[in-house]
Amino acid sequence: MIFRQLYDLTSGTYTYLIASRHGGEALIVDPVLEKVDRYLQLMQELDLRLVKAVDTHLHADHITGLGALRDRTRCITVMGEQSKVDVVSMRVADGDKLTIEGICLDVLYTPGHTDDSYCYLFGDRLLSGDTLLIRGTGRTDFQQGSARAQYDSIFGRLLRLPEETKLFPGHDYKGETVSTIGEEKRFNPRLQVRSVDEYVELMANLKLANPKMMDVAVPANMHQGLAQQAIAARGWAMAADEAIELVGEPDVLLIDLRERTERDRHGSIPGALHAPYPDLAENVQPGGMLYEVARSSGKRMVFYCAFGERSAMAVQAAQDAGIARACHIQGGISAWKQAGGPLFRHQ
Repeated sequence: MIFRQLYDLTSGTYTYLIASRHGGEALIVDPVLEKVDRYLQLMQELDLRLVKAVDTHLHADHITGLGALRDRTRCITVMGEQSKVDVVSMRVADGDKLTIEGICLDVLYTPGHTDDSYCYLFGDRLLSGDTLLIRGTGRTDFQQGSARAQYDSIFGRLLRLPEETKLFPGHDYKGETVSTIGEEKRFNPRLQVRSVDEYVELMANLKLANPKMMDVAVPANMHQGLAQQAIAARGWAMAADEAIELVGEPDVLLIDLRERTERDRHGSIPGALHAPYPDLAENVQPGGMLYEVARSSGKRMVFYCAFGERSAMAVQAAQDAGIARACHIQGGISAWKQAGGPLFRHQ
């Protein structure tokens, strides 16, 4: 397995690059915008293909690299379902599995630092974001933070993990790189409290200054720019109510780009072909499934995903590959539901 802990000195942010093998798929967690070139260089050196970029929460101390990585690699951008960030193309919830080739991360919703904070567990490693830090915890005094919720997340979830679980935080300002759950139980001063009320009082009296980048980073991270806007401007998008009229039409092929877990939870459009987004590059090239279907049948291809971001990138890739009758459903299955479109529920 490839596991790299990368550091941004300016913001004290740790970014994690994960893959099961050289030459395989990769996932990156909490990327920093200014380091995107370095990430891509490292992935090229290791012969990795970035398929997912994840933020553990809405950051206030740096501008995320999610948008830049999406634009340069067409990767899937991932955050929790509570996030209001526009760049997100896949939203995960507590108990989900986040997968790439050979790697499976357990998704843990751990609110408190912010209301959209998540941790990711795989094997004996916990990526704790800003929820639990080495000898500290994430502040709870802005972005809908809650010391009470954080106490529950830490004491009710994270500290119940095996003590040997390695803790890899989202930040550190003293040069520490890794700890364990057992160490933090014993030596983290913020965890030596006897009750939730004591923890709430402790966090209320930290009197920390706001992050220097907060006024810039939060608005920038909320609005990274939608790929859908550019696709709509080219005339390659349709509203959900228009797409509803196409269900069952013989000259239309609806293509579901979501992963199996998303289909199981939210349902699918009846008659849609399942062609997961990570396989798109192969599918739209000559000899690929979608390319050959388009060439032989002449059908209009209508892509859709969860919110429209992956499908917008899919349309661009299809058009680049010469599939001229490609478009997508703006807003994805979310907009489809709002428009009252029919759904097939998977068993």
